[in-house]
Amino acid sequence: MSLNKVMLIGNVGRDPEVRYLDGGAQGANGGAKVATFTLATTERYRDRNGELRENTEWHNIVAWRNSADLAEKYIRKGSQVYIEGKLRTRSWTDQSGQKRYTTEVTVDGIQLLGRKSDNPASEAPAGATYGAAPAGQAPAPYAAPVAPAYKADPAAGSFRPAGPAPDADNPADDLPF
Repeated sequence: MSLNKVMLIGNVGRDPEVRYLDGGAQGANGGAKVATFTLATTERYRDRNGELRENTEWHNIVAWRNSADLAEKYIRKGSQVYIEGKLRTRSWTDQSGQKRYTTEVTVDGIQLLGRKSDNPASEAPAGATYGAAPAGQAPAPYAAPVAPAYKADPAAGSFRPAGPAPDADNPADDLPF
């Protein structure tokens, strides 16, 4: 078993650059749309002397098709976004014959964060969520799983789902959660 999953919340470093592949300009003849941009994530911490320090990481983001549409329409430099995707490493040979490598995050889903007034393309609703979908289908909204609410049950010495008290006639209510 293996897992390749990246989740980032950060600020966009530059406006997305949009290109069309295999079909010419503006996606004619079914060409795939791809948008690339950078995302900054900043970790803040205090050092041994108590001084506030910041460490900023820059990530190269690649969004395809429906996610590229979202990036083109609504994402601008400074936008705060949540990105979910996979790490991909590519290599190529540059003009001088040197082998070059880059690591990118290929987008599976994007969620716009912040207030609507913070979003430079304010027609996009804050919190709008979009995921990659096969060509010809509408993007599927990203829906984070919602954990059930639990409350302490001192009598059972554990937690149980919040809601009505257990029913003595229902054996399922005797489960330890």
